[in-house]
Amino acid sequence: MPYRVDLFGDEIDSIRTFDPDSQRSLYPVPEVRLLPGREFPMDEAARGAFRKRWRERIEGDPTKSRIYKDIGTGVATAGIEYYLPLFFDETSTLFQHLGEQAVVVLHGDIDEALRRFWTETKERHRFLQHDPERPLLPPEDIFLKVDDFFALANAHAQLVVRGTEPTEWARPLPDLSVERGGQDPLRKLEQHIDKTDKAGQRVLVVAESAGRRESLMELLRDHRINLPSIDTLQAFVDSDQRHAITAAPLAAGFIWNDPANAKAGIQFVTETELFDATPTTRRRRKSEQVTDLDSLIKDLSELNVGDPVVHSNHGIGRYQGLINLDLGDGPSEFLHLEYADKAVLYVPVSQLHLISRYTGVSAEEAPLHKLGSPQWDKAKRKAAEQVRDSAAELLNIYARRAALLGTGLRGLCRQFRL
Repeated sequence: MPYRVDLFGDEIDSIRTFDPDSQRSLYPVPEVRLLPGREFPMDEAARGAFRKRWRERIEGDPTKSRIYKDIGTGVATAGIEYYLPLFFDETSTLFQHLGEQAVVVLHGDIDEALRRFWTETKERHRFLQHDPERPLLPPEDIFLKVDDFFALANAHAQLVVRGTEPTEWARPLPDLSVERGGQDPLRKLEQHIDKTDKAGQRVLVVAESAGRRESLMELLRDHRINLPSIDTLQAFVDSDQRHAITAAPLAAGFIWNDPANAKAGIQFVTETELFDATPTTRRRRKSEQVTDLDSLIKDLSELNVGDPVVHSNHGIGRYQGLINLDLGDGPSEFLHLEYADKAVLYVPVSQLHLISRYTGVSAEEAPLHKLGSPQWDKAKRKAAEQVRDSAAELLNIYARRAALLGTGLRGLCRQFRL
């Protein structure tokens, strides 16, 4: 319910609810409770405590960090939530906000998901912890460890929902994952579609968005797999197509069986099975500088040697394949990118979200940026200025249009009513 606040100078004269459609006030209310927009205070004392804990817990010169300086001026920089422990002596977990009688529902393979998240988090911390502008807190200070999560969850009654075993109406798909580095990465999917076609079964490939559907269709066509595009599941059910592709929010695929008719079932294949990864239609932190989801490189199999790509921090380079490097903690996979003057940049596979497709002129004529030069930063600033100029121009056009007086045609109203 929206509220209308009438002011008398700097004092509140009245507070009333109102109907947003008619803009009419409904009834007065004595008070309105406004919750804070952040989970941490930003007064002078809190900012001073933040900076004090920063100096105690983070090594290096704090004046080199923009976050440290922004907090001193009262600016909450993007990504400040990952420094939440510096605002308080002790932080709480989700479980501390649950009542004693609360029931915890665990859906799916929670243990594996938590361990995968923890492994990826530690790997990202290892690669990014040496940035002097954004020094990182240890992951243990921000997230619960796997064992700690289950220790707190076990204090409550639990409902565990898991469903990977075959049933009468559904069973899991065979291994359809792409073969990275192979001459035919989608060989398994191609063979599976041929096999189901001969058996009279139907296969629907499901992408997580319309943009991802177009990208997948292009990838499939490059590997001799041509699937018609279908708008909805119902359209596929009503059609005579044996195989098709659509966009829908399906996290994982499976084979749906009709016990009464073996040929009436549908096999749903998602990007989870193809790329051995969960969908990316989850939140993206602004600090990751991720552009449109549809322009992301979903999997390394979509990259060919020599393709131009855009690194969000370094600009346009050319992909030269994968390489294994050992930085002291065991070998890890890196993307080999080549920039102007044959400069080389190795990007960890865990930072694939920083890479996007190049969508400018033809791939052969893509201009490569020079590493370490301000060329890419200037290009981004220029693009941002052009966007602001275009927005200002549009606002000016609409403002002038709204200010113009229309011409009333009263004499025609009777004719229209007739």
